[in-house]
Amino acid sequence: MKRAATLPALACLLAVTAAAPAASYASAPAAGTAAAATAQRDRRPATLLDAVPRRGVLRVCTTGDYRPFSYRDPATGNYRGVDIDLARDLAKSLDATPRYVPTTWAGLVGDLTSGRCDIGMGGVSITLARARSVYFSEPTRTDGKTPVVRCADQDKYRTLEQIDRPGIRVVVNPGGTNEQFARAHIKRATLTVHPDNTTIFDEIIAGRADVMMTDASETRYQAKIHPELCAVHPDQPFTFAEKGYALPRGDDQFKAYVDQWVHLATHDGTYRKYEDAWMK
Repeated sequence: MKRAATLPALACLLAVTAAAPAASYASAPAAGTAAAATAQRDRRPATLLDAVPRRGVLRVCTTGDYRPFSYRDPATGNYRGVDIDLARDLAKSLDATPRYVPTTWAGLVGDLTSGRCDIGMGGVSITLARARSVYFSEPTRTDGKTPVVRCADQDKYRTLEQIDRPGIRVVVNPGGTNEQFARAHIKRATLTVHPDNTTIFDEIIAGRADVMMTDASETRYQAKIHPELCAVHPDQPFTFAEKGYALPRGDDQFKAYVDQWVHLATHDGTYRKYEDAWMK
């Protein structure tokens, strides 16, 4: 009776023993798959600090319509400007070459967050609205909105009160901080959006507009190349702003590298050398 009683237990033990190798074999591929996935992640760059050198290309989103920072020659398609020179330096520091990706002021943040480019350069103003979607590098310079007008009229448009009057024609380019500023402050003057920032200053020279308010750096440059135009109190603009480079949010390693590179360029004379070549 005792031997008969142990037969079911023995059968049970044999069944469990037989099933054990199968269970171990079944779990092996899962562990192997996880290990393979981890290895694949390790091989794939998790940061642009690694991806850009491996690719050999730094993709730079830039509008090409904002001298002295970024200008695309319509005849040749070549880009020139302070930030174009700096883009070459940054790419070289990463063992890469720059590839310029055309964008607009309205589309810059979206192009960067969608992965069309690695960095946004070309006189980009640092704003809180943009900072909700992208990182910004250490600032390259300070700036602010101020008027540019015909030199004969420079004493007429020194304040917002003088500018925002019926009959005054204010012109602005679309999609960026210039339009935001103009719409926030121009209520009584006539505000016209001119689609091409490379020809907008001709509207003032030709007498079709009276005032444009843009960054002081741009007013200085336009006054330099157009003797008919004068920058109005560029040393005391209406606002305070900083310019920097837009970076993908979340890539802390790439941001730290670009920050260090900007810090060096703005303290060793590199940035000043490129800017002086355009502004003097």
